[in-house]
Amino acid sequence: MIREAVAHRGVMGARRKGRIIAFQSLYRYDLSGASLQELLDFSWMDGDRAEKLSADTLMFARLLITGAVENLSRIDEVIKGQLENWDFSRLNRVDLALLRMSVYCLLHQNDIPPTVTIDEAVDISKTYGTADSYRFINGVLDGVRKKLASSGA
Repeated sequence: MIREAVAHRGVMGARRKGRIIAFQSLYRYDLSGASLQELLDFSWMDGDRAEKLSADTLMFARLLITGAVENLSRIDEVIKGQLENWDFSRLNRVDLALLRMSVYCLLHQNDIPPTVTIDEAVDISKTYGTADSYRFINGVLDGVRKKLASSGA
């Protein structure tokens, strides 16, 4: 039982790190227009940071990055559908990167409970976003979750 809990914690740690790397990659993509290949080879990381990450972390990050970039138009439309009285182009770039990654997960990763995706995004936004980012992220993603649940998607 203890071994299972430790193994589970290790997977969650790898996934959290993968989400952070994916979010940072999507932020870079938005700011610099880096190619998907540049994002996936992690050449943008300082020093040998990528070499210190586990294979599971890097694989999960690559899955999120690829999925978000390849589905960007649809993801952005879903985000826009949740914005009331707010222009998409005015979104904070950190928040946008987190939303893009998380909406990809909500749309395409049925093996991850939506509450986990939302909680992870909220937690990451508390570290990397503004003081109010976590509220905004939570509201948008919860709206997406509800819309997907009501449409049966």
